[in-house]
Amino acid sequence: MLRISNLSKTYPNGVQALKNIDLELGNGMFGLLGPNGAGKSTLMRTIATLQDPDSGTIQFKDINVLQQKQELRKVLGYLPQEFGVYPRVTAEEMLHYVARLKGIVNAGERKELVKALLEQVNLYNHRNKYLAGYSGGMKQRFGIAQALIGDPQLIIVDEPTAGLDPAERLRFNNLLSEIGENIVVILSTHIVDDVSELCSDMAIIANGRVVERGNPEKLIESMEGRIWSKRVAKEEVPAYQENYKLVLAKLSAGSMMVFVNSDSDPGDGFKAERATLEDIYFSKIN
Repeated sequence: MLRISNLSKTYPNGVQALKNIDLELGNGMFGLLGPNGAGKSTLMRTIATLQDPDSGTIQFKDINVLQQKQELRKVLGYLPQEFGVYPRVTAEEMLHYVARLKGIVNAGERKELVKALLEQVNLYNHRNKYLAGYSGGMKQRFGIAQALIGDPQLIIVDEPTAGLDPAERLRFNNLLSEIGENIVVILSTHIVDDVSELCSDMAIIANGRVVERGNPEKLIESMEGRIWSKRVAKEEVPAYQENYKLVLAKLSAGSMMVFVNSDSDPGDGFKAERATLEDIYFSKIN
C-alpha cells in the first residue's frame, strides 16, 4: 500500500504544483492522468524521493518515504519522462553496471539477471548494440529493464509512451501489464488510451489537485447516457460552449464535432454517443 496524505508543493516562482493531494494505491497498475503542467511529474518525483514537498506525508508499507529515502530507493524502480543513456555503451554492459550499483556483486548471478531482463523486454538479440542506436521504443524498454533491477516493489513510469509509434507503444504497454500484477506500478501519462487499456484504478489530476478517482470502467458507466454530439460550423462553437456543458470540440471531416454533457436529450439535432474515458477526462479538466 502506498499512502499519500495532504501533499503540497509550491515552487520558488510561485507555481503551486500540488495542492493537498490524498491518494491510496494497492498492488496493480494505477493510472495518473492529466494534461501537461497538471502536477503529475512533480508528484512522481516527490514519491521517488527526488524532491521534497512543502507539506504532507508519503508512506509505502512500513517506510516513511520522506524520512527514509534510502529505504524507499532500495525497493523503487523509476523510469522518468526523460532519462539519459551512455551512447557508446551496449545494453548488456549498462545493465551489468546498474546491477553492480544495486549491490549485485556476484558475477554469475548478475549475468543470469541481465540475460533474463533483456529477454523480458525483448532486447536480448540487441544486447550488444550501442544504446545510441536504439529507437525510442527500444530505449523505453531498456529503461524498464533498468527499473526492474533489484526486484522493486514500487515502479514509477512517467509519460513512457509519449512519442512512440503505435507498434512500440503496444509492446511497451504489454510489458507494463506483465510486470504490474503483483507490485505497485504508477503510470503517469496524458494519453487517455494508455490508462483505459492498462489500469484498474486511476486518478485525474488538474491544476495540482485530484479531480476524479476510481475504476475506469465504472467511471465510464457513470457517464453513460449523458454524452451527446453534433456537427457544427467552426464559428458556432463559442455559442455551444456558452449554452451547453461542452466536453470537447474537435475537427472532423472539415467541420467541428461538439460533445456535450447532458442528463437528457438536448434536442437541436444532437445524437447520443457512448461514453468514453476521454469524455470523463475532458469534463474534469475543462
